[in-house]
Amino acid sequence: MLEFLVGSGLAAAAGLNAWMPLFVLGLADRVVPAVHVPEAWAWISSDIALWVTGILLVIEIVADKIPAVDSVNDIIQTVVRPASGGIVFGAGSASETVRIDDPASFFADNAWVPVLIGVLLALAVHAVKAAARPLANLATAGLAAPLVSTAEDASSFALTLAAIFVPILAGLLLAGLIVAAVFVVRRRRRSLAARRKSAAGQDGSD
Repeated sequence: MLEFLVGSGLAAAAGLNAWMPLFVLGLADRVVPAVHVPEAWAWISSDIALWVTGILLVIEIVADKIPAVDSVNDIIQTVVRPASGGIVFGAGSASETVRIDDPASFFADNAWVPVLIGVLLALAVHAVKAAARPLANLATAGLAAPLVSTAEDASSFALTLAAIFVPILAGLLLAGLIVAAVFVVRRRRRSLAARRKSAAGQDGSD
């Protein structure tokens, strides 16, 4: 169960920021004695991987705070974030962490299952994020982009740390994220319905 929470927390974090969980998990493998990524995923803590993910992390953090650019970035990340989610779910759920010292039996017979779960979970989180951002930008003339993006980055970082060090907390944060996602989806539906009603009213008046 804890392995699933580790993987889910990391995958959800990837849905908010593709590079945050990859970089933090790789760095933790290098500097935290209690964290050990399995050999099959050890490449994420290599020097090259850390440099690349670190640079891409900075680029995404900056790009996601610029109105209009953030929407283009979300389109590009439609592929990247789910891929990252699959990687970090697979690597994280099979890693030794502060709370998990024997993850070998988790999905041992179906190694592709955690990767698929991570892809789907990250894609779902990304879809909600990408749908909510244009609404925030439109309602505030783009002024909300930096604040919303900073909150998303902080959430991604918190989910990543919680998944690695306190999986139960990651589960609670993920539950909160789901509640927030449901709220955003419902609000978007109401907004679309209001627009359609307004458009229908204007057509009728003409």
